[in-house]
Amino acid sequence: MSFTVAIVGRPNVGKSTFFNRLLEQRKAIVDDVSGVTRDRQYGVADWNGKTFNVVDTGGFVAGSDDVFEKEIAKQVLIAVEEADAIIFMVDAHTGMTDLDDSMANVLRRSTKPVFLTVNKVDNNDRLLEASEFYSLGFENVFFIAAASGSGSGELLDAITDLMPAPKPEEEVEEENALPKFAIIGQPNVGKSSLLNALIGQERTIVSDVAGTTRDTIHTHYNLFQKEFILIDTAGIRRKTKVHEDLEFYSVIRAIKALDEADVCLLLLDAEKGITAQDLNIFSLASRKGKGVVVLVNKWDLVKKETNTAKEYEDGLKKKTGSV
Repeated sequence: MSFTVAIVGRPNVGKSTFFNRLLEQRKAIVDDVSGVTRDRQYGVADWNGKTFNVVDTGGFVAGSDDVFEKEIAKQVLIAVEEADAIIFMVDAHTGMTDLDDSMANVLRRSTKPVFLTVNKVDNNDRLLEASEFYSLGFENVFFIAAASGSGSGELLDAITDLMPAPKPEEEVEEENALPKFAIIGQPNVGKSSLLNALIGQERTIVSDVAGTTRDTIHTHYNLFQKEFILIDTAGIRRKTKVHEDLEFYSVIRAIKALDEADVCLLLLDAEKGITAQDLNIFSLASRKGKGVVVLVNKWDLVKKETNTAKEYEDGLKKKTGSV
């Protein structure tokens, strides 16, 4: 079972600093300028023998006219809906703001466990000042300093306590009796069409509308003396017409499916190539020890005189670091 934690909060409270500390690498860009994190970052954290997925979201600004801030707000709401637990980060140095209140209002409507995390508490005076955040009304409150790691252990203990205990080896072996292949990729690249082609029947609805597949679909494949489980991970809920939101849904669902799969079939659109989100998923799968097969769909639409199959393959290998 995969467990996903989303880090949310207003801009410049230290979300990316904490994200980097959890992953023990400098993956997210950290800067004092508000709004640096516009795209989502994904990674795998390990604490006391338990691993979980982490999503670092952009800074939440409710009611903003700024186009980037509006998109970030939508993505935060998606992360809240799709995550198993939420780290709501605020800043003890700045104190409580209207934006913190707005974020708190969103999170109070969620049934997910919320961990109010007061960052930049690096001395006793800050600790006293940080007590004002209790007024937000969350049960789980933690005081940390993301830059040094102070206090983060207690927070991670509380998060991993929510995770189920490892299953007995017998149950794990029974669940893994058949190999599992997850079909992942961006919206409308042909994942459902590939599944239907492999099993030779219309198992899933195929449409040109991005977001047709709403749930993760498991299909038992048993043809040509081969038997395995195919997982169509489109899992996109088309709640808005914004393509960015659809992509974010697909990425969140694909991240969860990685833990279940043995091999990932990463499907690309030949005309669009491999995107930043595809590369994120590719690197995550590699870190989780999964096999990855890259499939290029819609190859008939590519002008062969300007891009041969060998050149295209070499470009993909270079981007994925597979050369």
